[in-house]
Amino acid sequence: MFTSLINSNINDSFKESIFNGLSPDGSLYFPKKINALKDIIFNITSLSNKEIGFLVMKDFVNNEIPERKLKSIINNTINFDFPLKNIDSNIFSFELFHGPTLAFKDVGASFLANSLEYFTENNILNILVATSGDTGAAVAESFHKKKNINVIVLFPKGKISSFQQKQISTKGDNIHAVEIDGSFDDCQTLVKKAFNDKDLRKNINISSANSINIGRWLPQIIYYFILYKELKKNGVNNKISISVPSGNFGNICAGFMAQKMCLNFDKIISSTNINDTIPRYLSSGVFSPNETQRTISNAMDVSIPNNFPRIEKIFENNFKKLSNNLIGEKVNEIETKEEIKYTFEKSKYILDPHGAVGLVGLKRNLGKNQTGVFFETAHPIKFIDSINQILNIKQDHFDVETNFKNNEFINSIDNNYPSLINFLKKIN
Repeated sequence: MFTSLINSNINDSFKESIFNGLSPDGSLYFPKKINALKDIIFNITSLSNKEIGFLVMKDFVNNEIPERKLKSIINNTINFDFPLKNIDSNIFSFELFHGPTLAFKDVGASFLANSLEYFTENNILNILVATSGDTGAAVAESFHKKKNINVIVLFPKGKISSFQQKQISTKGDNIHAVEIDGSFDDCQTLVKKAFNDKDLRKNINISSANSINIGRWLPQIIYYFILYKELKKNGVNNKISISVPSGNFGNICAGFMAQKMCLNFDKIISSTNINDTIPRYLSSGVFSPNETQRTISNAMDVSIPNNFPRIEKIFENNFKKLSNNLIGEKVNEIETKEEIKYTFEKSKYILDPHGAVGLVGLKRNLGKNQTGVFFETAHPIKFIDSINQILNIKQDHFDVETNFKNNEFINSIDNNYPSLINFLKKIN
């Protein structure tokens, strides 16, 4: 069962929660109960990634999807590898980008798409999602041609990479790419308004595929258990620090959920780019978002992270507990580019800009006799223009299929709520 962050009297099922996106009071859903998975820890090296995924998710789904079908959904979701690569004596890159859209969001998007398709009957469902790049691509891929589901992907015009844009805009069929002249936060604001519009929801069925949706967010817990297994297989038993490149804070929130479910990490570091609302908040106690600035790590160009209230919930809305357990690091553009250069020169490993931010944040906090892991959340080819400028490496350096067979089709709407409503009515 799932409750609201602000109203514990709400008790919604898994199905209700993934269809609603937000709870009826407009806040985020949160699990009523988080079960410890001690048995997984003891036997984790003997489990497959798919078995780990099933064991992590089954209590959240709570028998609403039959076990056989849930295993099938997991098999379709965890169908690629998550390599742990040693790039320095005590530093590992945990690569989460080997899925179909080359970004960590493939797991959550696929799990949600298959779960919604299982529950969807004959009514049309509209998936409304805001993206700063990778979410939109993962959602477009996972929901493409799903029966009775429309997907509307809002993205800020000119502020995602051309590769990311083509991943969204060349699908066609039930995938609608929608650009607005504004920031990702503007896109996110429009999505939230739609979910809080009771009149709209009486007439048009909508749900979300952003990490505000528990069906997109919770599967990311699986990463941390797979990481724990890979570290054990590599003989790593000392203190482990993890750095997560953070924009909307869903992935790092999943890490704290994994800790509540029995994993133990010494430090969890949220590494942001210059859009540093949370690092500033952790040091000052004042939540004061600035205007979002564009960076080469564009998936983290977020000033108001949607999932942060869930992290506060995990720490009982106690700032002292939160600030004692979450480390915030701001990494600027120069530091990001220098890390990409340095790592390539030292180890020939090519970081994407987000992974570079994570690595800088990790290095600042890695002590002696500690093992550090940073999450590599996207393939560098998705940011080939930046990588080419920094390393003089071109697209053909990578063994990745990049030919988009269809032309782009992009819908443009004004940066206001009535324009979004008109578009929704047009496609319904």
